[in-house]
Amino acid sequence: MQKRRVVILGSTGSIGTSALKVARDIRDRMEVVGLAAGSNAEALALQAREFGVHNVCIYDLSRAEELSRALPGVQVETGEKGLCRLAQLPEADMVLISIVGTAGLRPALAAIEAGKDLAIASKEILVMAGQIVMEKARQAGVRVLPVDSEHNAIFQCLNGNHGGPEAVSRLILTASGGPFRTWKKEDLEHVTLEQALKHPTWTMGRKITIDSATLFNKGLEMIEARWLFDVPMNKVDVIVHPQSIVHSMVEYMDGTVLAQMSSSDMCFPIQYAVTWPDRVPNSLKQLNFAEIGQLVFEAPRPDAFPALDLARRAGECCGTMPAVYNAANEVAVDAFIRGDLRFTGIWKLVEAVMNDHANTDPRGNLAPILEADAWARDHAAALIPSMH
Repeated sequence: MQKRRVVILGSTGSIGTSALKVARDIRDRMEVVGLAAGSNAEALALQAREFGVHNVCIYDLSRAEELSRALPGVQVETGEKGLCRLAQLPEADMVLISIVGTAGLRPALAAIEAGKDLAIASKEILVMAGQIVMEKARQAGVRVLPVDSEHNAIFQCLNGNHGGPEAVSRLILTASGGPFRTWKKEDLEHVTLEQALKHPTWTMGRKITIDSATLFNKGLEMIEARWLFDVPMNKVDVIVHPQSIVHSMVEYMDGTVLAQMSSSDMCFPIQYAVTWPDRVPNSLKQLNFAEIGQLVFEAPRPDAFPALDLARRAGECCGTMPAVYNAANEVAVDAFIRGDLRFTGIWKLVEAVMNDHANTDPRGNLAPILEADAWARDHAAALIPSMH
């Protein structure tokens, strides 16, 4: 059985630390050969020493000297160029990207260029440039393996599908519904930051936790699924499932629905991405159906949570609109965290920026996408004072 040599970009975040748990659990199948973090030099140094890693990257240049002192004899890279160099390490055969935001896009393309398989946990990569990334991956003959629990579930449910995308009737992404699933629409105006950060199922970083509360997380996943699995947006649906046991489903043209289930632990999809197409034993918690008792499904409420409709619009427009959807949301979430925007102002700001954007076809080039991203950030920042 093949051992995968993996570079983890974003190793000190929630996905990165889960990936290292997997590496400890299946040492005969996963070897960590590179690690990168944003600014947490102390945690990165501890990880590098534990796994005997000789190549690391700290995005924040100001922490590089501290990291070099902590790791004598280890190659320390910095910034975006450092991430790209790590993504192209000759000894690596897979790059797991779990960097929040758009910083993972160029390293992802660098990994593809070097012939490395990609395990992607950063939604923004495929939301912004899904068409470009997937086309380059096909040309390079590398695999793009999803690490998000929902996309990994769909990936598993599509295994054995010999009919191609035409055989798929719907991809059904499940959503926990977040902490405000049962709240009245008018009460969402008064959501506090503390309330938004209390996710009922998952423990995640601030940005993704708030995205889950607004359902923007699910909107980003809709666009990501469209590119990952080569289906039109009208075949991507969302169902609210508060237990987060069914991680997503695929409905086929004959009416058959396949679902993937497991305990709510990101180690499951990470391990499957690393060991695919094999399944290997681990120490993770198994499901006890009698203990679970019942599974609940509800329709989403687009009137209270417009993020899904905005995502569908962005995904149908294609071009630069998905990048604008993503960038405006990042600015809006930051503003909410700072106290400069109400919770409901997040999707109001995103919609306003999308309405003002002149969508263009990037024609396979990254430059128009990055220009749209920058424009959306500036425009969203300028609109924030008018959102009160």
